[in-house]
Amino acid sequence: MLTVLEPEGLYPDTGLEQQILGPGVRILQGNARASLAELPDELLAEVDGLMTLRMPVPAEQIARFPKLKVVVRMGVGYDRVDRAACAARGITVCNVPDYGTQEVAEFAVLLALSLRRGLILYHDTQRGPDPAPWAVMPSPLHRRQEVQGFGILGLGRIGSAAALRAKALGYRVVFYDPNQPNGWDRALGIQRARTMEELLAQSDVLSIHCPLTRGTRGLIGEKELRQLPRNAVVVNTARGPILDIDALERCLRDGHIAGAGLDVIPEEPPKDPIPNLLRAYRAQEDWLRGRLVITPHIAFHTPEAWDDIRLKGIETMRDVLVEGRRTNVILPESD
Repeated sequence: MLTVLEPEGLYPDTGLEQQILGPGVRILQGNARASLAELPDELLAEVDGLMTLRMPVPAEQIARFPKLKVVVRMGVGYDRVDRAACAARGITVCNVPDYGTQEVAEFAVLLALSLRRGLILYHDTQRGPDPAPWAVMPSPLHRRQEVQGFGILGLGRIGSAAALRAKALGYRVVFYDPNQPNGWDRALGIQRARTMEELLAQSDVLSIHCPLTRGTRGLIGEKELRQLPRNAVVVNTARGPILDIDALERCLRDGHIAGAGLDVIPEEPPKDPIPNLLRAYRAQEDWLRGRLVITPHIAFHTPEAWDDIRLKGIETMRDVLVEGRRTNVILPESD
């Protein structure tokens, strides 16, 4: 009999999992909150398949699973799993790439639109005992959509959905993704940039949608931010380490970047010393009024998305562990 472990105890029962996996598979739930290290060796010794949502799967914990065959990361990003360690053991790593697509795409466009149309500025300045005058406040943030380029960095499922939503709102959409085949731009009715530099030069809004890999960590630093048009807006709903948050602070402070919307930051949850930009945001420093939105990695959140995580995650485990298929398999060399 095969054994699948869901170590975080995410759900009140395992009825759905048992129904999908079938009677030949045993489902175990753990009660760990932060680390697999919280679980005993005798439990991990029985496990053939591991399901994780928030929990990292580092090499030293993989070594504690003598029978492990499949790891399913219950989400799109797979940077929390040490794929090199898994590959060395012949362990298959999968993700769930087709959940939360609409939610994250909508949230990315919402962040850009709320900054560009002044929603955040007027919200911030009308609060408190000393609100701003009841009048228009000139700001370099505010632009009509039709005069802006909306740059998509990474045109996967979420990037494509964001591109279509931005296009529907009137933005001129351009993307850069060297992994997408020719013709993808024509299929979506958007423009392809041949290089990163070409994308940045046209992006009055830059929306980040690429996965976090060795090649994309730190991809957007100060050099890249300063290649954006002056008064651009930067949105990140992908992974925090793709964007240099200290470089973003410098570009916001000197006015080259007009605003930013971040659903992700380099370390989540933040720990001391927290980034200077987050410190200034929490202190509500005047120079950031209306220019920055930070949310706690919740762009995906709807009840429907949570249902998809559970269903599609366990379906992926069934396909790969029980039926031997290659559903949603992430290859070690895909970095």
